[in-house]
Parts: sequence; C-alpha cells; structure tokens
Amino acid sequence: MAHRSIQCDEREFNTCQVSKIPPKSIGRSIWAGRINRLKNFTPTACPMSSVTIERIETRLVDLPTIRPHKLSVATMHGQTLMLVKVFCSDGVTGLGEGTTIAGMAYGPESPEAMKLAIDAYLAPAIVGKDATRIQTLMAFLGKLAKVNHFAKSALETALLDAHGKRLGVPVSELLGGRRRDRLPVAWTLASGDTATDIAEAERMLDQRRHNVFKLKIGAKAPETDIRHVAEIKKAVGDRASVRVDVNMAWSETQAARAIPALADAGCELVEQPVASAAALARLMRRFPVALMADEILQGPDSAFEIAKHHGADVFAIKIEQSGGLFAAQRVAAIADAAGIELYGGTMLEGAFSTVASAHLFASFANLQWGTELFGPLLITEEILTQPLDYSDFELTVPDGPGLGIELDEDKVRRFTRDGLTRVAR
Repeated sequence: MAHRSIQCDEREFNTCQVSKIPPKSIGRSIWAGRINRLKNFTPTACPMSSVTIERIETRLVDLPTIRPHKLSVATMHGQTLMLVKVFCSDGVTGLGEGTTIAGMAYGPESPEAMKLAIDAYLAPAIVGKDATRIQTLMAFLGKLAKVNHFAKSALETALLDAHGKRLGVPVSELLGGRRRDRLPVAWTLASGDTATDIAEAERMLDQRRHNVFKLKIGAKAPETDIRHVAEIKKAVGDRASVRVDVNMAWSETQAARAIPALADAGCELVEQPVASAAALARLMRRFPVALMADEILQGPDSAFEIAKHHGADVFAIKIEQSGGLFAAQRVAAIADAAGIELYGGTMLEGAFSTVASAHLFASFANLQWGTELFGPLLITEEILTQPLDYSDFELTVPDGPGLGIELDEDKVRRFTRDGLTRVAR
C-alpha cells in the first residue's frame, strides 16, 4: 500500500503522517474527502521542535573530603564541583558537573576555567537553540571552542539529563541501552601511609563496600612504593585485588625496573607509569601485569593513535577527559575494535558526573576491569536528596528519568562560593 505524509518541519522526523491512500475498493467520495482535508491541513511543529534552551546557570561548590588524597602530582584537601544547570522552554531542567583532580595539577582545566568557558563562550552560543539535538549542539561547540573537554562534558551531561527527563527514560537508554544495573567499584588508597591504608582497606572489606584497591604511588622512591604495595597486598591477601596508579611519575627506565617487582608483589594492573605514549608502548608485553593508559587518553583521536601502536592493554575511560559521554563512547568503541580492555575511570567527581559515567559504563558491551566510581564517597557532605546505593562491592545505576538523581539545593547552597553563580540567557 502506498502512502503519503506531511512532515512537521524540515528538521524533524517524519512522524506526523496524516493520510494514507486507500485500496481501490474504498469509494471515491471517501477518498475525495480525505484529499480536501489534506489540502486544508496546516503543518504544525512536533512538540520536540519547539524545545529550546532558555538559560544556563553555573556555580562553584567547594566540598570537604574525608581525608587528604595524595597523588604523585599533588595532594587534595577538598573537592570543587562546577555545576551547570540548563533550563529549557518546556520547563525541563538538566544538571551537569565539571570536576578535576587537585585544581590544575592534573590537567589544563580548573573548575574556575570550566565555569568561565561556559559563561563566556559555550552557554551564550547555544541559548535559544534546540535542546533535543544534543550531538548537533556538541559538534557545534567543538568547532566554536577547541579542547575544553571538561566544560563540554558538563554541558552535555546537563542536556542528556534534561532530555532523559523529557522522554521519561534513563540516560543509559539515550546511549544505546544498559547491559547491567550494577557496577563493581574500586577504592583508591591514597593516605600516603601504609598502616593507615591497610586499616582503611580492612574497613572497606568489612563493610562490603570495596574489594578492589588502587594505590596511588610515584611521589616516593620506586623501592619505597614497591614495599608499600607489597605490604598492603600481603595484608588483604586473596580477599581483594591490588592495582597501582603512578600518574606518569616514572621515567621509562624506572618503570622497567619497578613493574616486575610490582607484579611479584601481587599487583595486577599498573596505570599510566610514564608520561609518554611512546614510552608506554615500548613497555607493553614485557611484564606479567596489565598496563593502562589514562592521562594520555584525551578523546577519540588519541585513543586511535594509542590503539594503532598497541600502546596499552587497558583504557581508562573518563567522560570529562574524553570531552563528554558520546566522545567517551567512541573511545570505548576504538578500544573494543583493537582488543583493548576497558576500565571505568573517574576524576574524583561528585554525584552528577559519577552517575553520568555510570549510565555510560552500564551500556558498554565489555567492562573487563570494572570501575572506580567512588568520588561521592570521598566527599563528607551528601548533596543528593537520595544517596547513591553503594553495597556488596558495587554501585547501583539509578533507573529514574535522566540521570535519576536530585540535587539537595539547600545543602549545596551552603557550600556555593558567594557571588559566583552566573546565568546566561
């Protein structure tokens, strides 16, 4: 049966079909009536076509942490969240987050820089545009502003949160559909003291919160770090697995000497031991332990180059470092195609980027090394109206519309920097 249709407008899907040509057996009078109605029909926009971004609000929220968090590059004594809220013309709002590790010690974007990029450049460029065309908006922002991955990720998260609420589905469904409802979560031991780290690991095991531990090393001599790792692994034994993150602190020769000793100590994974992608590639396949790329992964282009040169066993997927959820999805696809295994990484984010990451990781076909989405647990203050479910060594991925979580505005207001809330219209 042939059919004709009228589109809502040139940008929308062909969803407003108004007429079908009937079989010849139907009388001419009926068909003539339909033709007349069709001639008098005035196309109107589908509901989605009128949804625009009305305004975008940003703020900085300074939150205390449960303890200092020591990395080879810096020590964190608190965490700053850059929160962005998108208001749409249909009354739906979405929230996103930009967060980094230790200010600018880890990467080129601080929370203050993310906020400035959104306030001055990104937000004014998309106010008034279609809020439902998220990938089109992100491609536009990609041409407007180079890099600024963390700021773009925060905006994209807010748009996805809003669109999921609009459609009544979780963000994971906007990313292809989830394959799992719970994610294993590692905990990072980073007090800088072996006895303290062992005591912390024992508490996590007793509470059934974590049975995978990542140790931050690299700030001390390799020999000292190796002893630290060996003592912790000996203490937890077969009850937990142990991994390390060097945060690029070693030279290639230091790494070549230290990695075999770490393997002997029971370490199963070494994250970013060196700063150079070429050096990491040269270390590959030389040791009985997996090597993971993290800092050198800065989106799909870098992922392709690393994969092309067999430069890692594992990719740490981070939505902010990749430039957003869709970009991180492409990084994961490159890894899968190259036979590189996946790990769900974190920038020690608060709840919103953590849950956005969880929705993405829940959609992955492969997630061989689990995740480290423990960021909200490092913060002393609960900023959600309903806390996330961390239990039995896993995180439950929320199943409500959008991100499926709600910000406690009263709590967050106490920690928002005075005078720094900004609205773009």
